[in-house]
Amino acid sequence: MDLGITGKTALVCASSRGLGLACATSLAREGARVYLNGRHAEALDAAAAGIETLTGKRPDVLVADLNTEAGRATIVDAVPDPDILVNNNAGPEPGKIADWSRADWLAAVEGNMLAPIFLIKAYVPGMRARRFGRIVNITSAMVKSPSATMGLSAAVRAGLTALSKSVQRDSVIDNVTINNLLPERFDTDRQKYMAERMSSRDGISIEEARQRIAATIAAKRLGDPAEFGDACAFLCSAQAGYLSGQNLQLDGGSYAGLV
Repeated sequence: MDLGITGKTALVCASSRGLGLACATSLAREGARVYLNGRHAEALDAAAAGIETLTGKRPDVLVADLNTEAGRATIVDAVPDPDILVNNNAGPEPGKIADWSRADWLAAVEGNMLAPIFLIKAYVPGMRARRFGRIVNITSAMVKSPSATMGLSAAVRAGLTALSKSVQRDSVIDNVTINNLLPERFDTDRQKYMAERMSSRDGISIEEARQRIAATIAAKRLGDPAEFGDACAFLCSAQAGYLSGQNLQLDGGSYAGLV
């Protein structure tokens, strides 16, 4: 299937590794001109080289910190009129409410709610004027089914979810969709960190920790980041113009609810 995004400009935030990199790779393979974003030039250059090897197309790289106003201004100046925006950022630390200080809350709000909201604010008007726009927010399965240790992540990402649902009621009139991808356990550095954390806490090997993590998923495996990237690419396609305001869970069938 031709997704109709050849030549479209795509900005993928926090994309030097993990799910952001997977989305950037899929979009590049489908013919989009991709901008990678991150804080470290060396990591971005390595990611760009990897995508070039896989797709034959080398993305542009944009060094900027999403979590600051100056960083977001740098992004908007460098990429003023993208057709596709993939919002992504590192998530907050797991814990319980007693563990999170005011500073932790403010950092989470800035990085996982306000950063993507301000990019949406910056880009939606131009997308609407051009009558094409695809915005995908990478949030978390915790938005719909918070665990006992992921309340901080769930709370701030739910705020982004609510704002996006509101904005798309207007933007979709002009073929600008906003959707959310809700990952569970994908085989990325984040899950490596979680396995190391469990290994240290429970006195088990990292491999056993990985197996325990995979066992919490209905499919009994970690997700392949490429699966996630391809789902993102479809949400960014011309064919997805009637799909907006949705939360698509990529969780190996784990969500227990109906809606």
